[in-house]
Parts: sequence; structure tokens; C-alpha cells
Amino acid sequence: MEEPLDLIRLSIDERIYVKCRNDRELRGKLHAYDQHLNMVLGDVEETVTTHEIDEETDEEIVKKATRTVGMLFVRGDVVVLVSPPLRTS
Repeated sequence: MEEPLDLIRLSIDERIYVKCRNDRELRGKLHAYDQHLNMVLGDVEETVTTHEIDEETDEEIVKKATRTVGMLFVRGDVVVLVSPPLRTS
């Protein structure tokens, strides 16, 4: 590997984890990407975490919503972190 994006190149056709802005997480199969980290993911599991404050008790309520998407285009400017699959040798 010579460049940072080489690690992502090695993850083509494998399941990766993508953390996005606004408490959004994606797990899916990487089909394509470019130098801006725009990505096409397939068989995606999207998890969105929301934080609310209960007005009566002032307690923080954390809610997680999950959905599956067949194919998803991810704009690179929302990507915070990309984690390739765990490789054991």
C-alpha cells in the first residue's frame, strides 16, 4: 500500500463500515468509490441515532432506527470514517 485510498481499494466487493455525520452509520458491500470518498454500497444496513431530552425528567433519550437499503450512493462530504473488513492472516 502506498496511498491511503489503497486500503479502500482492497475492500471492493467486501462489507465495510462507514460512519457519517449526524450520527448515521452504514454497513454494506463496497461496489465503487472515488477520490472524494463518494461510494456506492449494496445490501446496506443503515443505523440512525437520535438524542432527545425528556422535558419532564430532563433525561436524555437515545433512539436508534435501523433500515436496510438495496443500493445506496454516499456523498463523500458526509463521510467521517471508513473501516475496512477485519483481516486475519
